[in-house]
Amino acid sequence: MSENTPSPNSECPVARTLEIIGDRWSLMIIRDAFDGIRRFSEFQKSLGVAKNILASRLKGLVQVGVLRVQPASDASAYKEYVLTEKGQEIFPIVISLRQWGERFLFAEHETRSVLLDNASGEPLMPIEVRALSGQKLQPGDCHRVRRIAAEP
Repeated sequence: MSENTPSPNSECPVARTLEIIGDRWSLMIIRDAFDGIRRFSEFQKSLGVAKNILASRLKGLVQVGVLRVQPASDASAYKEYVLTEKGQEIFPIVISLRQWGERFLFAEHETRSVLLDNASGEPLMPIEVRALSGQKLQPGDCHRVRRIAAEP
């Protein structure tokens, strides 16, 4: 961990999350896993990342429980990397990043990938932050508080 990296004991959930999935390659591996990629060679081909970096990121994602390693589904000698329940829960984060990028990083007629609902063939609705009441919230409608965990 570098001096600029938040401590794993940080009280900030954002800082802790970024320690796990905050670098480009980890998020791109997770994105590819959502697209059905499972083998080392497939990740390497899709991402074009150096093998040592890919191996390091996959190992880290397995260690924190985002991915698990299992024997290949085709009974070959290969192993596959599969999203765990914890990994599946990253889906809204990836969608939020995608939707932000679609909105702000492409010119109107620029080619881009689009994520479609399998059932309808339609694009996804934009992700929104909502209160328990259902009201759409903006940043100014929320505040942070420090919660002290109960002693075990």
